[in-house]
Amino acid sequence: MTDSPTGVDRDPDPRPLREDPPAESRRTRLWRYGFNLLPAYRGTGARVDHIAAGWRYVRIRVPLNWRTRNAVGTIFGGSIYAAIDPVYMMMLRRVLGDGFTVWDKSAALEFIEPGRDTLYAEFELPSNETEAIREELDPGESTDREYLVSLVDEDGGVHAACEKTLYVRHDE
Repeated sequence: MTDSPTGVDRDPDPRPLREDPPAESRRTRLWRYGFNLLPAYRGTGARVDHIAAGWRYVRIRVPLNWRTRNAVGTIFGGSIYAAIDPVYMMMLRRVLGDGFTVWDKSAALEFIEPGRDTLYAEFELPSNETEAIREELDPGESTDREYLVSLVDEDGGVHAACEKTLYVRHDE
């Protein structure tokens, strides 16, 4: 059901967390540590928990604490959005490589239920998606890609959903 102006499903099915995410490599573990130390990301109160070796899977968490709590005692919407904002862009940049420019173009965020516990988001980038981008774009051409990510509690209950649109250009 999409009864919202953004078109994001306001009654989504539960999305339980993956119990066996793809393994990290030493390199992606270092990227994770660096990402969590980056002042712009650190200020959100969120943390990157896992980056798979090939950058096709990333999991983040947004805990409810003094840094993320709003005036009514739930997770601040700004922390929720800031936590998920850069992830798909970074994933696409790492997977596609230097021959592509990737920028965030737009986002539509729906708050479905207040976050009263730690929330998690899992980002997945299937190989057929990146292969389609490579095949579709000749040098100098661009495309827009849409991705949906949900913020869920430990039981998989959806608290927020965000549809991100990314601009991808094949550089000459």
